[in-house]
Parts: sequence; C-alpha cells; structure tokens
Amino acid sequence: MSNCFVAIAGNIGVGKSTLTQLLADHLGWVPFFEPEADNPYLADFYADMRRWSFHSQVFFLTNRVEMHQQLLERDEHVVLDRSVYEDAEVFARTLFLRGEMSERDWRTYEALYRTMSSLLRPPNLIVYLRASVPKLLDRIAQRGREYERAISPGYIASLNALYDDWARRFDACPVVTIETDALDFVARSRDLDDVFARIQAHLPGAQS
Repeated sequence: MSNCFVAIAGNIGVGKSTLTQLLADHLGWVPFFEPEADNPYLADFYADMRRWSFHSQVFFLTNRVEMHQQLLERDEHVVLDRSVYEDAEVFARTLFLRGEMSERDWRTYEALYRTMSSLLRPPNLIVYLRASVPKLLDRIAQRGREYERAISPGYIASLNALYDDWARRFDACPVVTIETDALDFVARSRDLDDVFARIQAHLPGAQS
C-alpha cells in the first residue's frame, strides 16, 4: 500500500507537537513538525499582524506544501504536525475576517492555496485537537515563547470558531475530534491510551 499519514490539527497551544511525537513513537511512524521556528516573519507578524499577515501566511503555505509533498514521497507512514488546509481555512481566513489581511492579499493567497492544495493527496485521517480559549491561553503562557506574548484572547477565539467550522465541513478524509481540556497526554497514560485507540480505530491495516 502507499504510505499512510495522519495530520494532527488544532489551535495554537493545543498540544499538536506533543501528540505528533507520542503517536509517531507509539506507531513506529515518522513525525513531521511544522516549521514555525524558522518563519522569519513570525515575530513581526505578532507585533503588527496587518502589515505582515500576507508574508507570514505565504511562508507557512509554501513550507507546508513542500513538507506535504515530501512526506508523500516516503515509504514510511507519517504523522504530520498541522495540515496545509489549516493555514488557509483557519489562519489566513481569520486574519482576513478580522481585517488584518486586506481583501486583495486574501484573494491572492486563496487562489495560490486552492491551486497548490488541489495537487496534493489528502491525509488518511485528520485528528482535530480541540480546547477552550482559557485552556489554550494557559498552555501558551506555560510554554513561554517570547513572540507569543502579544497573542490576544480575541485572536485565539477567532481561530477556535473557524477551526470548529472547518472540522465540520472538511470532507477530503475522516476527521476525529478530541476534546483536550481535561486531558494530559504526558502525565496520564490512560488519556494517551484512549486517544491512541480512537485514532487506530480509523486506520485499519495501517498500524505497522
């Protein structure tokens, strides 16, 4: 069979990277992580979203498409930290709706996204990790990234609303939604086992 891949989706601070690594370890798959730390626009973006939104989102989209293509060329099964779809359907759209990306930039970005994403094979499964705004803000504060200090509760709430809408509408592959407010993947093995079971139930024949 062709390689199988699962994308871990969700808002900032929800625990995508943690679950990506844990799931990859559990299944013996290869983890792919989002290139957030390498985005040269990110600090500027959080300081002035309207000025830098288009630049930052194009960077993320380009890197995400490249990563998506690379993982499809591998023989191994893969767990991906955030999908290409979220960049456009959630993050860029949120910026446009909040007036932090101009309509001209949004239309250009959207056309680029539609063309690039149409050429990609979708994941076998998307795991949508969901959390409340207070929980997300708490997790963001705990990890202490300097460039995230300027993130507002309103921005996180806007992302959450579009994430919920996107997860309901997405039909290119199955989507499993996992509420994470009461979960602790690291401290409680039972929580992690439950998540593993839900994911593997949607991957018949792809566990090895």
